[in-house]
Amino acid sequence: VQLQAFGGGLVQSGGSLRLSCAASGRTFGNYAMAWFRQAPGKEREFVAVIRGSGTTYYSDSVKGRFTISRDNAKNTVYLQMNSLRPEDTAHYYCAASRTVISSTMTLAGTYDYWGQGTQVTVSS
Repeated sequence: VQLQAFGGGLVQSGGSLRLSCAASGRTFGNYAMAWFRQAPGKEREFVAVIRGSGTTYYSDSVKGRFTISRDNAKNTVYLQMNSLRPEDTAHYYCAASRTVISSTMTLAGTYDYWGQGTQVTVSS
């Protein structure tokens, strides 16, 4: 599986962006897809995940502001980000895994495939 993320950019605080992650492969629908982010000097942080079934899970820091979704026909996962804050500034990565379980789905090591990421910068 190859992943390519795009859609990042510079936005003012309170604004919105939608990230997309296009995946190769004909079994996209079988994969759990996640978004992580990493700010300079910080560890990679879990943002959201969507299973093949469509169930979703979010980190507390983005819950209520971000929405993850997927379009299996287009092999694409999205991250709609609203009410952006300066602390959301980071490089955002999409990731894929054939299986995830609740106890490990927020861990970067769970995911086998990663995209190159896209930069999101939120100005105050």
